[in-house]
Amino acid sequence: MKLTKFTHSCVRVQCADTVIVIDPGNFSEVEEAMTGADHVLITHTHPDHLDPERVPARLREQPDTTVWAPGPVAAHLREDLAGAAVDSEGRPRIHDVEADGELDLGGVRVQTFGGQHALIHPLVRTVDNVGYLIEGKLFHPGDSFVVPHGITPTTVLVPLHAPWSKMSEVIDFLIAVGAPTAYQIHDALLSANGFGIVEKQVTRFAGKYGTQYVHLDPGTTVEV
Repeated sequence: MKLTKFTHSCVRVQCADTVIVIDPGNFSEVEEAMTGADHVLITHTHPDHLDPERVPARLREQPDTTVWAPGPVAAHLREDLAGAAVDSEGRPRIHDVEADGELDLGGVRVQTFGGQHALIHPLVRTVDNVGYLIEGKLFHPGDSFVVPHGITPTTVLVPLHAPWSKMSEVIDFLIAVGAPTAYQIHDALLSANGFGIVEKQVTRFAGKYGTQYVHLDPGTTVEV
């Protein structure tokens, strides 16, 4: 399985002949990431995870790409795409997902976890958020620190920096997941100096508990 990181929280996963893209948001290289994708997984509605203009435009250009997203997100996409919400054979392209479920995407097993976005502030209403575990190996939590239950992935994508998090939560998430390898997502708000400060501490403390943290630049592809 090959993982390609794009800017912020967008990744592209190649499993044999199946291409899955997660969270093509407005900080990301949407067109490049989505080209030829069989499936797009959306964790939640925020525009840094779902570009509200470029993703629907790309879906119109790729009529056989399917989308899997929390119910409110899927409903909005159906309305936005209108007649383009079905594929070339008239089958629905936009599908609702919930936590604690399982998908079969062209023979690729995807399990879902979580349910809601991490708390930003008590006065800010939380939105649905679903994390995706691909083939029991690669976990993308979206904007959440929910730990997949009953399984330890080999690779976790860690939200490195966000208005809703602090460094101790990032480190505790990595310790709790216990994956041998971690790569960063949700990093577009960090400066070069910011990366140095945050990654130094995350690398040190995660390593004490058996997780190797590895920085990926956008456009980098690794085997997972």
